[in-house]
Amino acid sequence: MIIKNKTTKLLITLSIILILPFVQKQWFNLYSLNVNDISFYSILYYLSGAICPSLVYINSLKNFTYYKFNKEKIHSIKIFKGKRLLFLVSINLIFLSYLIADHIYINFDLIFNLFLEGVNVPKPDVPQLSFFIFLISILLIFKKSRFLLKKIILVNFILISIYLWHLQINNISVDDQFHIYRYFGLKDLNLINLFILVAIEIFFYTWSFISYKTNLSDWIVPKPQKVDLNPFLNIFIFYFFIIIYYSILT
Repeated sequence: MIIKNKTTKLLITLSIILILPFVQKQWFNLYSLNVNDISFYSILYYLSGAICPSLVYINSLKNFTYYKFNKEKIHSIKIFKGKRLLFLVSINLIFLSYLIADHIYINFDLIFNLFLEGVNVPKPDVPQLSFFIFLISILLIFKKSRFLLKKIILVNFILISIYLWHLQINNISVDDQFHIYRYFGLKDLNLINLFILVAIEIFFYTWSFISYKTNLSDWIVPKPQKVDLNPFLNIFIFYFFIIIYYSILT
């Protein structure tokens, strides 16, 4: 029954995501008829830009944050320990912390470029970036701060999505003064924002697996089983539909 309910909720969410861009286009057509006046449809169209990011927030917080794993047979031969585990921990923490720091910087960069003209946010130099990565790594180690950080990441995603929605509605061009402009060589800024979040989701899941319960204190992490790879598939399926949404909307 629980599985059925989860599947039903997921199907409803995905259906909304696929239908939403067509509805938004109709709202845009009605909004375009009175583009110079504030109307019900203009307000509705503006607010609709937060619907999909909010669905991402809800789904990610519910399904891609509080992971649970089976700790049985931890002392089997299939484990990570010693130098291999140190390498795995270091690589995962560094990449995840860097992506989080850069994603938050993108948010502040957009705020200053859009709403505080003439005030530039200096990009952190190597020592400053190293400090931020170290600080975020510390927060990721502890369970409560890790979950709090995940919520901040998702709120950050919503804010960036809203800023990009504002850019599109007002036909504001994005040039190389925006930090997000430098990513992947893509013109679709929504996809850039989304791809960064997907990368964070993947590294966050990997870190959740590595740091689960006493894994780090015991300095032993079991190698993932097939069932442990299911969340990766769920992440890719869900965000594949989000990509379709932005592709249709564009």
